[in-house]
Amino acid sequence: MSTETAPNADRVSAPPPAGWEEARSRVYAVGLAAALPTVARPLVDTDGSTLAEPLTTRTDLPAFPTSSVDGWAVRGSGPWRVVGRVLAGSTPAPLTEDDTTVEIATGAMVPEGATAVLRVEESKSADGLVSGVPRSTPEWRKPGEEAYADEVLLPAGTPVDPAVIGLAAACGHDTLRVRRAPRAALLVFGDELLTAGPPAAGRVRDALGPSVPAWLRRYGCQVRPSDVVGPVADTLPAHVAALRSALTNADLVCTTGGTMNGPVDHLHPTLEALGADYVVNTVAVRPGFPMLLARLTGPDGRARFVAGLPGNPQSAIVALVSLVGPLLAGLQGRSMPVLPQATLAEAVPGRGDHTHLALVRLDRAAGVASPVRHVGSAMLRGLAGADGFAVIRPGTSGEPGDRVPIVPLPLFPGERAS
Repeated sequence: MSTETAPNADRVSAPPPAGWEEARSRVYAVGLAAALPTVARPLVDTDGSTLAEPLTTRTDLPAFPTSSVDGWAVRGSGPWRVVGRVLAGSTPAPLTEDDTTVEIATGAMVPEGATAVLRVEESKSADGLVSGVPRSTPEWRKPGEEAYADEVLLPAGTPVDPAVIGLAAACGHDTLRVRRAPRAALLVFGDELLTAGPPAAGRVRDALGPSVPAWLRRYGCQVRPSDVVGPVADTLPAHVAALRSALTNADLVCTTGGTMNGPVDHLHPTLEALGADYVVNTVAVRPGFPMLLARLTGPDGRARFVAGLPGNPQSAIVALVSLVGPLLAGLQGRSMPVLPQATLAEAVPGRGDHTHLALVRLDRAAGVASPVRHVGSAMLRGLAGADGFAVIRPGTSGEPGDRVPIVPLPLFPGERAS
């Protein structure tokens, strides 16, 4: 690593770390205050985005009475004389005479004047007449049965998934107003990192450069290959130049490594040089110490954010779920994520006055969380087999049978947890 040291090597002591829950609330609030602009997008381009305004119906749903079966739309008590046919997508003439009927298809508009729909399998036809007994329950869907015109179906802040897209289309929408997707970048710090091949000669393979962008995309971010830069040289000028460049187009820049205050940890002086202010500067959580989130104001007056992730791979992902997840929820105008709970299958130790985020695998059907192995800060084997982190609060330990919050690992945009 470079022997060039950062200025102010004799820095004052860092402030005490924020509590984990307090830190999450704080970063969510600043994200929500800086919520991204709204844009109109075609329905096919909205999966994974967030509604910027309530979803309402443009008409009653259904907009007109529709048959729920194949059969006969009849008027009167019958037998009925066949006077026509109505298929889905057509507008039928009214039934004006008693004891007349039209053949009708499922989903077709029920003609005005019809008194019932007779199922085809419960009817008989002979000599141009149809006979049978309609069921007492109407066999058509009434206008407004699902929703009335202008009714609010989903509030602003709702994540858009395929079900929401389908509902919007059924309501008559061609576009939706959604929050612009966050643009993210990643700077990888550390002269000791290799970007290809196996670790050797004192250098380790960079595991975060390839993986963090994928996590960010699961949180709904846009990350282009050119937005991933590194390893950045372990000098202050290189750090300042890289971060200034990344902030040109990104709403969020994540960095890996350099969050301590050692002689070649340049993130803090870089943030100082760029005029950033800390939203959170270290969090009392293990693993994941130290992590940070800072805020800068761009030339357009909008806030930009820098998330400092530790260099150890599992610690970096703890920082992602702890700080970046809530921040992005705020930026996208979503509610603060509510953590599900599960029952511990085994004991999980506490970490003193720090929150412990323990990797677990979930049995969602049973609501049970089981700790996984290989969970050191520098390890990724446990993470690869886990579904999320069990939250063990400060001053406690987790015992079998305890109900604890779970921080789920992010899913693909629009994907629902099973």
